[in-house]
Amino acid sequence: MGKTKHQGPMKLPKMPDPKHWVSMVPFGLGKVKPKHIRDTAKVVWENKDNLPFATRIITQGVCDGCALGVSGLKDQTLAGPHICTTRLNVLRLNTMPAIKQDDLHQNIHKLREKSSSELRKLGRIPYPLSRKPGEESFSRISWDDALDRIAGKIKGMDPKQLAFFLTARGITNESYYVAGKVARFIGTNHIDNASRICHSPSKTALKRSLGIGASSCNYQDWIGTGVLVFWGSVASNNQPVSTKYMYAAKRKGTKIIVINPYFEPSMANYWIPSIPDSALFGTKLADDVYQVNIGGDIAFMNGVMKHWFEMEEERPGSAVDHTFIKEHTNGFAELKKHIETQDWLTLETSSGMSKNRMREFAELLAHSKSGVFVWSMGLTQHRFGTDNISQVANLAMLQGFLGKEKSGVMPIRGHSGVQGSSEMGADPFSLPGSDFDEMNKKRLEKQWKFTLPNWQGDIVGVSLENAVLPENHPRKLRAFYTSGGNFLETMPDPDFVRECLENVDLRVHQDIILNTSTLVDAKEEVIVLPAMTRYEQPGGGTSTSTERMIYFSPEIKGPRIEEARSEWEIYVDLAKRVKPEKAHLIDFNDAQAVRDEIALTNPHYDGVQELKHQGDVFQSGGAWLCEGGVCPTKDGRGNLISVELPELRKPEGHFYVTTRRGKQFNSMVYGERDPNNNADRYDVLLHKDDAKQLSLKEGEAIVVYNQFGTFHGRARFANTRRGNIQVYWPEGNVLIPKGIYEKYAGIPEYNTSVVVEKAETFHAHKDTKYVERRIEELETEMG
Repeated sequence: MGKTKHQGPMKLPKMPDPKHWVSMVPFGLGKVKPKHIRDTAKVVWENKDNLPFATRIITQGVCDGCALGVSGLKDQTLAGPHICTTRLNVLRLNTMPAIKQDDLHQNIHKLREKSSSELRKLGRIPYPLSRKPGEESFSRISWDDALDRIAGKIKGMDPKQLAFFLTARGITNESYYVAGKVARFIGTNHIDNASRICHSPSKTALKRSLGIGASSCNYQDWIGTGVLVFWGSVASNNQPVSTKYMYAAKRKGTKIIVINPYFEPSMANYWIPSIPDSALFGTKLADDVYQVNIGGDIAFMNGVMKHWFEMEEERPGSAVDHTFIKEHTNGFAELKKHIETQDWLTLETSSGMSKNRMREFAELLAHSKSGVFVWSMGLTQHRFGTDNISQVANLAMLQGFLGKEKSGVMPIRGHSGVQGSSEMGADPFSLPGSDFDEMNKKRLEKQWKFTLPNWQGDIVGVSLENAVLPENHPRKLRAFYTSGGNFLETMPDPDFVRECLENVDLRVHQDIILNTSTLVDAKEEVIVLPAMTRYEQPGGGTSTSTERMIYFSPEIKGPRIEEARSEWEIYVDLAKRVKPEKAHLIDFNDAQAVRDEIALTNPHYDGVQELKHQGDVFQSGGAWLCEGGVCPTKDGRGNLISVELPELRKPEGHFYVTTRRGKQFNSMVYGERDPNNNADRYDVLLHKDDAKQLSLKEGEAIVVYNQFGTFHGRARFANTRRGNIQVYWPEGNVLIPKGIYEKYAGIPEYNTSVVVEKAETFHAHKDTKYVERRIEELETEMG
């Protein structure tokens, strides 16, 4: 770990620079862009019944939105106030009153007519609920009754038939830690969290390549780096405060590069509301965009490295950092040989980029003295996601962009709880402090004083699939305990997910609001438990940002949902009822006791026990991991890994498809129109030349289909790579195959191939063999 400490917030330049302005038209009037002032006014109106509490949350609490790590209105990157519409949108979840009894206990079929957005607006879950098969509505039950029923079910089953899941929104490190410990105390390793569905390949790849499991650098390293690359990441939409960091980087001369099949308008130009000149005239963010094919990133990176090796042949020392490679890496010769055998035609076809464009990017990196690579789900949510990230690590090592100022690799996190979840052990492959291996298992058994289950736990997708196993199967899922999460709207193949949820004997939903998954039947019973938010948690809580900053978020005075309880306390209470004879091994007096134990069991978090007041923060690992090029691997060196090109095949006239986000936070949709491009939730983004070949007009009804499902939408012309389309998530999940997981990290595949047709053509042929033949083409070519 690094020795250099973070220097604290930097100041923005005082004088504006017109060369970065988008337009002289004030506030971008008439342009398609987020309406920050209007959205802020709307949030104020929504919270008018609880404005003092809402204000205290914003000014005192650590943001429960993305993982930039804004505490109150400040962060460790830039001086000045920081707030964004993402944080404002989720504010109402923390301030709204309980659901009215007439709404909560109405007929279940009436509730099912509501969308998740409508269910969310009903209010907070007020008390424990139960619903059994045949019952037309939820019934109120006591906490003792609810937990006794859950404990009774768990006692009577094999722990391999029990699974836990925790979402990422707003959950604290304390809750993740206790959940992971409770799961192992009860006897199951089936525990998973939302970070695995987003960034598990990042952790897996960085571990094998560099020996680290988190960002190697800080947000401040963006500011003044030679080149800042956003790879499969739309930070302006998912982490809006980051646009301030991009603004600061532009003012320091940084080149910003976007690599994505769709050139997101918000990554080109953005009006940053808290910077006066940007709020007025906008800021040009991206200097260039490389529109690779969906899934074509490995070929693109191989092409860049192939250029580097050719440049080295022409002029030694012109393209890669030989000193860094010699002193701090393994596998250079093998990687060079692997890359040199690849032909340009294959690389161009797979990547969608020309040889010349790959040369431009190769030269840009080679001529930069520093660089930061930032990525998100555009790189991770593939069946080859781990290989994607190891390739990014390869580029960083070949240039020496590691372990120093203004350089590094950063998997940017979209939820405030994501970074800490696996580090706390709420993961089938992790325990606090390290992986789930024999050495770490023995260490934790000694500290926890009970035996941990000695078998590999399942990822949540497999756990859900296990619900439809035969009755006598030893791993058939019988009890599923989920803290937040909406699997009907986050996992591929929603119909199959519904079948899985319905086949569980007992389902427990520990949450603050209802969603569509909560309303699905279970074979024996659905129990709903009301949870507190992080701002209500007695004794406060902590969360970990993308840059490894561990922040203390205090308990904030305000109204309370009378029967809601801290998430970690619920887990402890349940565990005591399952194994009352060993209750002393799982007990915690308060949140401080949890933090004290985290500091003992996870050495990287030593210091968390000292966080007690608003504004308290420390950074795990120092300013830069792998500082000076020394990696926390067995030999202290990074591993250059040769990666095979994934097979990307699609018939002529078919399309690659991926999913994108609009005005939403995870699966919580806050608007039917995407403020960045004015698209509707059922618009299909495609290139106008592709549409012309299909004789499609903009706005025309189309059908997108494959062997997995059918999506009815409208054609919307957009700046996408030809042959690639985008649909909104979760609406487009019907097209995504189920049961396809990345082999190293277990992340679901969220990309596939499809046919796009006019709706009238599709329906005209629907009762013939035409549609089946087109699907068969896909199955033949993609299989």
